[in-house]
Amino acid sequence: MIALQVEGVEKNYGALKAVHNLSFTVEAGKIFALLGPNGAGKSSLIRMLVGLSGVDAGEIRVFSDGQRITKIPETSFAYLPEDRGLYPDKTVTENLSYIGKLRGLSKTQISEQLAIWLPRFDLLDKAKDNLSKLSKGNQQKVQLISCLIHAPKLLILDEPFSGLDPINQEHVLSILTELKQQGVTVLLSAHQMALVERLADAMLLLNKGQQVALGSLDEVIAQLSPEKLYQLTFHDEINVEALMACEAIQSCDSQTTRQFVLRLHEAASMNQLLTQVSALGELSDFSRVQPSLHELYLKAVQAHNARQENLGVAA
Repeated sequence: MIALQVEGVEKNYGALKAVHNLSFTVEAGKIFALLGPNGAGKSSLIRMLVGLSGVDAGEIRVFSDGQRITKIPETSFAYLPEDRGLYPDKTVTENLSYIGKLRGLSKTQISEQLAIWLPRFDLLDKAKDNLSKLSKGNQQKVQLISCLIHAPKLLILDEPFSGLDPINQEHVLSILTELKQQGVTVLLSAHQMALVERLADAMLLLNKGQQVALGSLDEVIAQLSPEKLYQLTFHDEINVEALMACEAIQSCDSQTTRQFVLRLHEAASMNQLLTQVSALGELSDFSRVQPSLHELYLKAVQAHNARQENLGVAA
């Protein structure tokens, strides 16, 4: 079931094309991540999704329980902006109570929610402190609670891990995973690749307002890393020349006479490789060499920048 559908969306700021012809779908009850360097268009896209900025072309469609709606109800939606918007001269409780009231909660409901979320974010002893007295990380946790206090069904979070130390990043990851299990839809932007790898069901990699890759982690890896690399270990030493003679293998990095990293020809399959190498000896280990999302992210952005520069020169 679809929660958000973006089709051919564009956003311009004068001569700058901040978002260029983007199309994607966010499934209900899933976590969708926007990735890209500063200036990639993530925040511009999010501002259009939440209605703070109009689209210059294309369309954004919103759905609730499978039915298209014209606007997301404030009681079932929460937005964490990149620029924080709470009141520094008010206490944690005053800030959150005000947000709860805006979201239609009664005093009793607000108290119940604070009793849940303040301890979960380790802020119970900070409840009477002014926001300005808190560390950047604790301020971010208050911002996150302000998004969760009314139990929204759709969360749109611009850099939710910003300002958090690794322990609290893990804590937020755990909470977002828990919310997903409860059927909450989450769209977020983030720079923390290792967290996104573990968290997102689907992702859109942006650079200069354009799509670089889109899909699940496996699909994005396949799009950005078409090379077929496998590491295999034989039980005993083998004849390296015989290994190199296998038709499926393009190149071989020999780590020992038992362990190898192999690059396959484009047309070769894993099954073809296994059939050929199994004839050389018994395998004790076999796995695909998978680059990290961070590595792919850097290479993809660099390659995209190079293509854009070449197009500029050609023009």
